Amino acid sequence: MFVKGIPMNHENAPPPPPETQGPELPHDAIALLPMRNVVLFPHVLTPMMVGRERSIAAVQRALAHSPATHTQGALVGVILQRRAEVEDPRLPDLYPIGTVAKIVRHGAGEQGGQQIICQGLQRFRILELLEGWPCLVARIERLSDGEVNTQVEAAGLALRQRAVALLELLPSVPAEVLHVLQATRSPLQLGNVVAGLLDVSIEDKQQLLENMDASDRLAQLLQRVEHRIEVLQLSQEMGMRTREHLDDRERKYLLREQLNTIRKELGEDDGSGEIQGQFEDAIARSGMPEATAAEARRELQRLRHLPESSSEHSLLRNWLEWITELPWRLAVLQAVDLEQAQAILEADHFGLEKVKRSIIEFLAVRQLNPTGRAPILCFLGPPGVGKTSLGQSIAKALGRPFARVALGGVHDESEIRGHRRTYIGAMPGSIIQAIRRSGARDGVLMLDEIDKLSTGFHGDPTAALLEVLDPAQNSTFSDHYLGVPFDLSRILMIATANVLDAISPPLRDRMDVIELPSYTALEKLEIAQRYLVDRQREISGLKKIQCEVRKDALAALIAGYTREAGVRQLEREIGRLMRHAALQIAKGRVAELHIEAEDLNRILGQARYETEPPLRSDLTGVATGLAWTPVGGDILIIEASRMAGSGRLILTGQLGEVMRESAQAALTWVKTYAHAWGLASNQFESVDVHLHVPAGAIPKDGPSAGVAMLVALASLFSERAVHHDTAMTGEISLRGLVLPVGGIREKVLAAQRSGLKKVLLPDRNRRDLEDIPGEVQTQMEFIWIKTAEDALRYALTNKPVRPLPGINIHR
Repeated sequence: MFVKGIPMNHENAPPPPPETQGPELPHDAIALLPMRNVVLFPHVLTPMMVGRERSIAAVQRALAHSPATHTQGALVGVILQRRAEVEDPRLPDLYPIGTVAKIVRHGAGEQGGQQIICQGLQRFRILELLEGWPCLVARIERLSDGEVNTQVEAAGLALRQRAVALLELLPSVPAEVLHVLQATRSPLQLGNVVAGLLDVSIEDKQQLLENMDASDRLAQLLQRVEHRIEVLQLSQEMGMRTREHLDDRERKYLLREQLNTIRKELGEDDGSGEIQGQFEDAIARSGMPEATAAEARRELQRLRHLPESSSEHSLLRNWLEWITELPWRLAVLQAVDLEQAQAILEADHFGLEKVKRSIIEFLAVRQLNPTGRAPILCFLGPPGVGKTSLGQSIAKALGRPFARVALGGVHDESEIRGHRRTYIGAMPGSIIQAIRRSGARDGVLMLDEIDKLSTGFHGDPTAALLEVLDPAQNSTFSDHYLGVPFDLSRILMIATANVLDAISPPLRDRMDVIELPSYTALEKLEIAQRYLVDRQREISGLKKIQCEVRKDALAALIAGYTREAGVRQLEREIGRLMRHAALQIAKGRVAELHIEAEDLNRILGQARYETEPPLRSDLTGVATGLAWTPVGGDILIIEASRMAGSGRLILTGQLGEVMRESAQAALTWVKTYAHAWGLASNQFESVDVHLHVPAGAIPKDGPSAGVAMLVALASLFSERAVHHDTAMTGEISLRGLVLPVGGIREKVLAAQRSGLKKVLLPDRNRRDLEDIPGEVQTQMEFIWIKTAEDALRYALTNKPVRPLPGINIHR
């Protein structure tokens, strides 16, 4: 067999180190030479470069023991490792079949390595690796090349003819190679020689080595030889047809075309090795379903055939990176510790007892049925009450990663489902992106501000979320970019919203809504003392001893500088206090600062809100209503006035359609039952009634101001004043029935913040009393009304009081 000469001799070889001359190996064991890019066949001579420490030890052990133990010479087992980057391969890193080889020549190489020439002797299979040796040692089973029969001899004869034809197409082939092919009589030995000569990939050579069926092995080898002959003949034909008519530019074009043709015939390109290394293992390790893995492999095969300069090459490569980096595999299920979860919720949030209880109940279900479909939770409440932080606490309690998707302002369906990957710059949707960031298929995903979605000409993102938020469908969620189903059923999804009515009914039907109420003043004080002060102190770089905000200062800050349902504005004001303290300490004016209530006016300016009632005295035609807003409750001052006219009703204050209808219903009731109040019914025909709700720049709507409008009108015409410390809410009907309304807790808290003492509430809202905090119930008087007569009985004074011109009824 011909081998390119390597100048080496035994004198240049270093002597074996003492550790290689230890005890002999067992009779069925051999020292292994793991190779990165060499497959050795029996009866073939191959030069090798050995550089790794354990491989050098294997060569030296074989050389040291060959004179006394091996009649065939120094024997080693040449085996191919699966991945070239592994420096110290173990059994899973090695192919199972290799070749027993004899070291024919050896010598010193560069940088302390060894240059050797090995001749293959016989195939072997690794049974197990043996420990305790300085080199890689394996117990092996020797294998035969197979039996020679008529079919094998015929295949060998055809292989010899086609191999000679292949060598004739190659330029500058040494005569020794042709001589070896002609002189080799055994068809099995001939197959090994041709396999060693053939220019195919390392994986194909290993496949031929592992094929134990002699007839099938020769047939595969013959097929590869024929393929190579066709490629070479095609290349020669292309060169002969165009050689006479090409200039330099056309010649370069032809060379590129020839190169592309050869690559297509071989199924290779310049990045095939890199692509194989990056993606084949990634697909195998990802744990994706078999159908998805098959699709990924098909796309990988397409990628190998595309030139790197094409746009589709980069699109396919990005798609493979996305699909292999997604967390397809589920993590090991962990038991939910309810006591720990309760402790985490208590430590992170003050108050919200009903909300915490609902969350613990949900976690208890997850503990009993961890593999069940996760329901979709929706935290509903005004801004600043802790919806997002509750989701983070749930993730901490479950020991799962947390990811957040901001849905505010999303108006394109593709932002949820992704873009088709045929477009340049296409990306998956925000759901898949968040899952990739979290790195888990069973994490906690927060869909923030789901009520702020909008519809554009690119589609309705709300419709795209229907599949995402349906536990019965999201196990096969399909992102347009991925094009394959992804299971979302094990992800705990938590949506947040400020207003429930802004969410479409089909989407609302898929979620379990948990309402987060507004905070009372006492709750805000506790939250400020436990969390906000320390957090803002740390942000400002202060120590606890350097700045202290006293309890009375926090109470005054809550009452005079904030009016909100949550605590965001409160935290901002505390941050202003801390920055003032940081400035004083940084300038060296003080070493520590204790902020009292009387210091707030100097640091923050005048208080923006007062806790006195909005009306200072009992007035006719003026009533205090209550309203619900997305940021909590608020009070409404409703003013009624009359003047000479023709019976018109004038409404101002930017009122919505529903609120205008409530005013019409209230006036109709007053006209209908005027005789019961000793009023002449014809007096309404000669006057115009003007109903105004101040803060005209703010839109207002809803039926809950009906009772307040009726009281203001009845007070106007009966000239009986309205109690200035009383607020009211409720919808009024034409028959005078007071109907229930929503947002009772927020409205009552707004009345309490404004210093009011009494609240008229619909009798059918008694069930909402339990939602009102105990300290608020002790401070206020609740009057339950069923009819308009009840409202007038409790809201109006007994003595008529006429309004004076120019009276100041507001602050």
